[in-house]
Amino acid sequence: MPTPSNRSLERGIEILRAFRPGSTLLGNGELAERTGLAPATVSRLTQTLVGAGLLEHDRPARAYRLAAPVLSFAHAMRTGSTVLQVAAPRMRALAEKLRINVGLAVADRSEMLYLESIRYNKKASLRSVVSGQRVPIELTSLGRAWLATAPPARRAELTKEFEARRSNWPRLRREIDKAIESVRRRGWCAASWQPEIVALAMPLALPNERVHVLNASLSTSEPANEVALELGAPLLALGEQITREFIARGGSLA
Repeated sequence: MPTPSNRSLERGIEILRAFRPGSTLLGNGELAERTGLAPATVSRLTQTLVGAGLLEHDRPARAYRLAAPVLSFAHAMRTGSTVLQVAAPRMRALAEKLRINVGLAVADRSEMLYLESIRYNKKASLRSVVSGQRVPIELTSLGRAWLATAPPARRAELTKEFEARRSNWPRLRREIDKAIESVRRRGWCAASWQPEIVALAMPLALPNERVHVLNASLSTSEPANEVALELGAPLLALGEQITREFIARGGSLA
């Protein structure tokens, strides 16, 4: 029997989700537009969230920003994650050894959310990818590797969303299908959704955890296929190392 939901709580969370990088201040009207909630509902919820200390009200701007206590949630999540405790040092070791970028992400709705990002990219703009950053599922190796593990119903649901928002969907669909086949055949897939950036990703199925995705990327003018073949083995080895250590720390295959 489905657990009854708390609509007020769900709506309050949607208000908090509306804040993204570049959206420091949001008024009630913008929040209503982003969440699809009624203006009166938004007004009531923002007042409640201010009272709870999770939003701050900028009176001159007549808008809201996330309050400092929100940061403590992220810190608690990161320090309490066994996956990150195991993965982060091993990711850093590979990034330093090969001078590449290594990341770890999970799916959140139609995006991938970075949990960890260790950057050794020659391009300064790409070194700014940090934990908490989001990237599109349909365009990235991270997202496509996750799609290879997604339940068919969820993949079909997302496919409709991607098709509605991408004018070049037929080409993207072919790329996604190819990536899913690559994951099933080789354990990883590759994508180059930004100029001269080659990225590989592999799903990481850890016992009793949601699917995480590891990626490795670098800036290069070399052929993408050659770079992918060079990075594939180190990435797979990293995934195996993290899985072994995670199980050794108490994870179970049961």
